Amino acid sequence: MKKIVITAVLSIVIGLGAGWLIFQPSSGEKASSERKIMFYRDPMNAQITSETPKKSSDGMDFVPVYDESSTSSGDKKIAYYQDPMHPWFTSDKPGKAPDCGMDMVPVYEGESDTKGIKIDPVTVQNIGVKTEIVQRRKLNKVIRTVGKIELDETKIYSINTKIMGWVEKLYVDYTGKVVRKGEPLLDLYSPELVSTQEEYLQAIRYRSQLQKSSIEEARKGAEGLVESARRRLQYWDISDEEIQELEKRGAPKKTMTFFSPADGIVMDKMVFKGNSVMAGMELYKIADLSTVWVMADIYQYELPWVRVGDRAEVELSYLPGRTFRGLITYMYPMLNMETKTVKVRIEVKNTSAIEVKPEMYATVKIASPVVIDAVVVPDQAIIRSGERNIAVMALGGGYFDPRDVKLGMMSEGYVQILEGVKEGERIVVSSQFLIDSESNLKAAISQISGHAGMPARQDGSVEAGGDMSKPMDQPQPGDKPKSAAGQSGHDMSTMSDTPKVKQTKISRSALKDTNSRTEGHEMKPAAAQQQADSVDETQKHEGHEMQAQEKILDPVCGMEAVVDDAHSFTYKGKKYYFCSVEDMEKFKQSPETYLKPESQLH
Repeated sequence: MKKIVITAVLSIVIGLGAGWLIFQPSSGEKASSERKIMFYRDPMNAQITSETPKKSSDGMDFVPVYDESSTSSGDKKIAYYQDPMHPWFTSDKPGKAPDCGMDMVPVYEGESDTKGIKIDPVTVQNIGVKTEIVQRRKLNKVIRTVGKIELDETKIYSINTKIMGWVEKLYVDYTGKVVRKGEPLLDLYSPELVSTQEEYLQAIRYRSQLQKSSIEEARKGAEGLVESARRRLQYWDISDEEIQELEKRGAPKKTMTFFSPADGIVMDKMVFKGNSVMAGMELYKIADLSTVWVMADIYQYELPWVRVGDRAEVELSYLPGRTFRGLITYMYPMLNMETKTVKVRIEVKNTSAIEVKPEMYATVKIASPVVIDAVVVPDQAIIRSGERNIAVMALGGGYFDPRDVKLGMMSEGYVQILEGVKEGERIVVSSQFLIDSESNLKAAISQISGHAGMPARQDGSVEAGGDMSKPMDQPQPGDKPKSAAGQSGHDMSTMSDTPKVKQTKISRSALKDTNSRTEGHEMKPAAAQQQADSVDETQKHEGHEMQAQEKILDPVCGMEAVVDDAHSFTYKGKKYYFCSVEDMEKFKQSPETYLKPESQLH
C-alpha cells in the first residue's frame, strides 16, 4: 500500500515538474513582448528624427518612439475610459462614473467608438496644454461704463409773458442765481395790462350800482362784465391774490410782477432792465437740480443684463471715494450708430450743495440682478474662427475632440455653453496654438481636427495621409529614387489589385493624317483602321475592374467621340462610336471604306 502511495506522489511531482518545464515562457518570448523602438526624435521639435540615439542642438537627449503594434501579446491598447451611461464623461484612468457610480468602461484604439484624434504626449507637453473640468455655475454681470450728467427734463421751467411790454425792474439779474418758489423775478409795464385793470375796476363799480336794480337781466349783465374782465387777467397769468389786491386798492397798478414757479437755478436770462418784450418771448429758464439724469452708454452685448428698475452707482472723479446711488428709469429704444451703444437714463438725487453738476462725466457701475445658472467654460478656451466657435475637449489618453459649440452670454471671463459641451467634461483652456492670428488659428484647427497622421514634408509643412509621430522618409544608400506616384510610401509593383493604365501609341504620321482630314469628316482607310484597332484594343480590357479611360475616335471623321449607345454601331462583333448621326449613317452604308483590312495591319 505504501509503495502505491509513494508511486502516486512521485508521479504527481514528476508531472508538475514536466508541465512547468514545458509551459514556462522562454526568454525569447519575453524579449519579443517588449516594445520595439521605431526611431528617436527631438523632444522640442517632433519633425527632427534619427534612427539612433543622439543629442539635439540644445543638448537634450532624443526621446524614443515605440511601435505599439509590435507587442506579441495581441492585447488592444486602451485609449481612454468613458461612462457607459453618458459617453461624454471620459477619463484617462479607470474609476467610477460621477453620475451613476458605474465602472468606467475602456475604449480601445482603433475601435469605431474612439472619438477625436490622438496627439503624442511629448507634443502635448511641448505646446503647454492645460485643461479644466466643465462646471455649472451662476453667471452675473457687473457693467462698468461712462455716463454724462444732464438736467432732469421734467423739472425745467420756462418763464415767458403773454403780453407786450417793457422791463421796469429785474429782481434776478444774473445767470446761475438760486431762486426759491414764489420769489419775484421782474416787473413788467404793459399799457394793455393797465387798461384791462381799469376795465375790471369799472365792471366792479357798475355791478355795485345795479345791485339795487329790479331788472334781473341788468344785474346778470353787470356780473358777466366782471367775470369777463377777471378771466382776461387770469389768462395773462395774474394770480387771484393780485386780483384781490387790485380790488382792495381800487386803482390799477402800473407794472405786473413775475414770480418763480419752483426752486432752482437760473440757467438762462434773456432780458435786461428797460428791454421791450413781445408776447411769447422767453425771459428766464429755471432748472430744479434736486434730481439729475445720468445718461450711460450700454453696448449691445450687455443689454440682456440691464433692466428698468436696476440700481446703479455713480462716481465722480473730483470726489474720490464718494458714491451716488441711482435708479434706471428708462432705456432708449434706439441705437447710436456712431458709438454702437444704447442710452440708459439713471435718476440720481442731488445733494443740497449741488455736488452732482450737469455736463460732468461720471463712472457708472451697474450690478445686474440677472443671474443665469448654466454650463460655462473659460472664454479663452473658445476658438473663434469667424463662422465657427470651437472647443477642444480632452478625452484622456492623449485623445482630443474638437467640437462646434453654441455660445450664450458672457460674464467675468466665462461664456455660457448652449450646445456642444456637457457638464463634467474636460476642456482645453490654454495652449500656444490658440493664438490670435488668423493663419495660425486655421493651422491649429487643422492640426487637431482630422490631420492626425500626416507626414511632414522637408519644409516642415504637413501632408495628408501620414502620421506626425512617424519620422520623415529619408533616402538610404542603395535606395532607388521614388517616382511621383510612389512618394506616398507604397510600392506600385506590389499592388496587384491596382489597375494599370494602358497607353495607346499613335504614329506621328497617323496623327498628321488625322488632323488633315478632320474638316471634311473624311479619313484614309489606313488611319481609320488604326483607330478601329485602338477601339478593339480597348474592348479587350472591358473585363478589368477599373478600366483606364482612352479616347474613342470616330472612324469616319477621325475626331474624338463620346461613348453614347445612341451614336454607336456594331459591325462584325465590334462596336464603333460616332460624333454624329450622319457619320454613323455613312459608316453603315460602306463600313469597309473606313476600315483597314486585317492583313494590312502586319
